[in-house]
Amino acid sequence: MSDTEKSGFVSKLIGPKKRWRAYKARVKELPEGYRTAVEAIERYLMHFVPTDGDSNAAMFEDLADLFEQAAVNGTPIREIVGEDPVEFVDTFARNYSEGGYVPARARKRLTDDLAHAEGGAPEGVEGTA
Repeated sequence: MSDTEKSGFVSKLIGPKKRWRAYKARVKELPEGYRTAVEAIERYLMHFVPTDGDSNAAMFEDLADLFEQAAVNGTPIREIVGEDPVEFVDTFARNYSEGGYVPARARKRLTDDLAHAEGGAPEGVEGTA
């Protein structure tokens, strides 16, 4: 790993570029609903303060592992994230970082995006077009 890759902002946020690209390729191969859920969780996780690039890379790789296994087993998304996806992701992230401030709009977007990934409309929305 080059010095630039070790110390750069991108490295601190997501880890080494090679690991990030490999993670993104894995996510791209997931079935649509699972991919949508992982992308929503990923977007939400970007609000957490990284402890270091390796921890964050491991976090995203573990996220991909979780959803790949769920897709293979046919586990419903809601069974993975539970009734409160924000709580699930906050708990998941605490294993890898000190946490961070997450705006209310990001919490709502995560909840809505996971509802969409499951094939349902977000709460309080009568059908989407």
